[in-house]
This record gives sequence, C-alpha cells and structure tokens, in this order.
Amino acid sequence: MIIKVLVVDDQALLRTAFASLINAEDDLEVIGNAADGRQAVELASSLAPDVVVMDVRMPGMDGIDATRLITAERSPATRVLILTTFDLDEYVFEALRAGASGFALKSRPLEELLTAIRTVATGEALLAPSVTRRLIAHFTQAERTPRRAPRGLDELTERERQVLALVARGLSNAELAETLHVSLPTAKTHVSRILTKLGARDRTQLVVLAYESGLVTSA
Repeated sequence: MIIKVLVVDDQALLRTAFASLINAEDDLEVIGNAADGRQAVELASSLAPDVVVMDVRMPGMDGIDATRLITAERSPATRVLILTTFDLDEYVFEALRAGASGFALKSRPLEELLTAIRTVATGEALLAPSVTRRLIAHFTQAERTPRRAPRGLDELTERERQVLALVARGLSNAELAETLHVSLPTAKTHVSRILTKLGARDRTQLVVLAYESGLVTSA
C-alpha cells in the first residue's frame, strides 16, 4: 500500500528536500505541498492524504490550528506528524492536544522522518518511552485538575481501563501481551476496542486522553 503524504513547511528548500526524500521510497508518495496552515487545510480536504508532515511554526495559520482543523474534518483517515525544531517544546504539547499523532525533530537525520511517517500511518505510537514520561510530566504539572472525561470512557470494561493505563505508560502491544499474560492478537483487540470506544485516532491520542481525563496519573 502506498502511503500518501502532504508536506507542509513555510521554507521552500525544506519542502523540496522532504518531498525528494519521501518520493524516493517505494511505499511513500508526496501528493501535495503547502507553505502555510491554511493551504494545508485546503489540500488535506481535497487530496485526503494518509499523513500530513506539518511544520508547527508558520506565518498566518500555524501548524497547531491547521492540525486541529484537519483532524476534526478527516478523523481518523488523515494523521498529522508535527515537525519541530525543539524537542517537546510548548508547541508540540499543544499540537498533540489538537490531534497530532506524533512529532519529528528537524535536527535529526532526514531518514528518521521516513520511519516516523510509516509509524504514524499505521496508528502506532511514535512516542518513545522517555518522551512519554516527559509528556506525562508536562500534563500532570501543567494541569492539576483533570479535564472533562472523553466520551466513551464510561463504556470501557475494567480490563480495557487496565490496558489503557498500560498504553498510557508507553507499553507496546507485545509488552501488553506479556504483562497481561494474553496472546498478542488479544492485546491488539483490546487496544482496537479502546480506540473505537474513545473515538481516538491512535495510541498517541490514548496517552493524551488517559492523562487529561485523570484516569491515569503519574503517581
């Protein structure tokens, strides 16, 4: 399956570099590029990309507002991968809240962007355990009072709540299976049902929902 990609960055040189790198891969294809958030929203609507590689800081409509509009309109078909200069800065947290599925650093080798695109496209968590811990710390320090619980939270079974708590702490499907003493297909089924009940696009959003709702804490 070919993963369709929309590249968004206000720097033409970077858009060209990203597009060349992505198009060189057999399973990836750049179907469009945009220089700002507003154009990104328009192209995402008309082209229906699988992944939007989104610069977070742009003049006019920034990547955060664009992400919010894109994920609201095309959820869960289109996923957004945020590009940022600084590791887990305030913009990244806001982008994750807006619906982004993960982030990649511009300072890292461009080849890592390819892995990030594929990871986001499959709905897997792009956040490494160390990043997840820092994400957790940010939410628990910034907001002592949990936000309103997401719709569908009360529909989760006790086992599904247990699985959600483990996902929020960064466990992969294989680690879930080992921890819960179940088969890998069973672990995947639990995660899939949780995603459906909570209306989440991917595991990254489950992490955000779990901590913002107060279902899981850093304690």
